[in-house]
Amino acid sequence: MIIQAASIQFQHIPGDKQANLTLIADFAAQAASRKVQLAVFPEMCITGYWHVIGMPRDSIEQLAEEVPDGPSTRHLLALARQHHMVIGAGLIENDRGTLYNSYVVAEPDGSWHVHRKLHAFESEHIASGDRYTVFDSTLGCKLGILICWDNNLVENARMTALLGADILLAPHQTGGTASRSPHAMGVIDPALWRNRKNDPGAIEAEFRGDKGRGWLMRWLPARAHDNGMFLVFSNGVGEDHGEVRTGNAMLIDCYGRIINETWKAGDEMVCGQLDLSLLDRCTGRRWIRGRRPALYSRIGEATGNELDAIAARFSEAPTSP
Repeated sequence: MIIQAASIQFQHIPGDKQANLTLIADFAAQAASRKVQLAVFPEMCITGYWHVIGMPRDSIEQLAEEVPDGPSTRHLLALARQHHMVIGAGLIENDRGTLYNSYVVAEPDGSWHVHRKLHAFESEHIASGDRYTVFDSTLGCKLGILICWDNNLVENARMTALLGADILLAPHQTGGTASRSPHAMGVIDPALWRNRKNDPGAIEAEFRGDKGRGWLMRWLPARAHDNGMFLVFSNGVGEDHGEVRTGNAMLIDCYGRIINETWKAGDEMVCGQLDLSLLDRCTGRRWIRGRRPALYSRIGEATGNELDAIAARFSEAPTSP
């Protein structure tokens, strides 16, 4: 079975849900014209992302919506039905007063699924989710979802694979961020983004370098290869409240090979075919059959060095072995 998939990167407008949903609708129409069956948009692209840092709770609540009864989820479901397409996009969810960084997947038959980010650090008012999200899709395969930092912990990708995911949706807002790790990402001068039309080469060099693609290539294909899953990486692009997201939308097969990608400094959609027949004998799935779970008990035990998501993300303290 072959699935035509698309990963979309775009620069959202912070707090302007209607404008962001309009852009999502435009891309969905473009995707439909290219026979896309699965369209993946970035993390929190409906509500906006980095401007939430430091925002008071009442302001976040004004952005947040219920799922599935909120207008954004209803909009995604209408698009999915109109284009006979599975569509995923991120927003802030309000579930009976608890706020989450959530990702909604709308199916063309009117069904829906939501993943709540397991390691939410955007605000003290946003809670982390407590469960994995793997489900049977109308596409005829199983989809899994991990949001941004969820993907950086190998345990999350492995658990998603063990729950049967064939395709991992990996929506992000990353690249170009201030990192304490000297050989991870780094800050990109926003002036390069603002001057992208006059000098696209300068900003695209950053997107292709260690602050963007170079960093992703150290670990992202391994999530697909080691776990025997296809991976659809979608990311914001452009200036986002003082930082510059690097886009780098890409599709990765279950061998960790890049099917299609972009380093364009702008809104862009990349499409490609996910040939699910490759799953049967791919390396990750063959190796997983040789697991020895009795050796891994320590993985499920606390070490005493665990921090909550906000502390782990922003702590200046040195790490312990």
